[in-house]
Amino acid sequence: MSAAEGLSIGEIAARTGLAVSAIRYYEEEGLIAPWRNSAGRRRFQRSDIRRLSFVMIAQQFGFTLPQIRVELDRLPRHRAPTKADWTRISKTFRSGLDTRIARLEKLRDTLDGCIGCGCLSLEVCALYNPKDRAAERGTGPRYLLGDSPDK
Repeated sequence: MSAAEGLSIGEIAARTGLAVSAIRYYEEEGLIAPWRNSAGRRRFQRSDIRRLSFVMIAQQFGFTLPQIRVELDRLPRHRAPTKADWTRISKTFRSGLDTRIARLEKLRDTLDGCIGCGCLSLEVCALYNPKDRAAERGTGPRYLLGDSPDK
């Protein structure tokens, strides 16, 4: 197969592990843009494997399709993206990932203690959240949402 012929949807599915229906869905969502050969069949660039892989990974980390589309729209459509192109996307996603990592670390480190949710079921809640003081700051697990028990 030459680059001019492109890859079939079956070849893309086999390489990415995605169902053909998922690939078609991502096409409808504008995340990939295959072309049609003279027989009317979809053809993909090899670089679409990376685009689809990026979509899969980004979704696993909680990014939405609209967020992913914004980033993929910054990639060139007329050529395979370069390392520099992917580095630009990486910088944008890095900030969001860093925020999520910090939240996950905080959850890991504090979930077994008072989280300011108002349940008052742990002995430490009487120390960190006496009489559910955290409720004055709003609903939910206030200490996991960023409030400090010291405030």
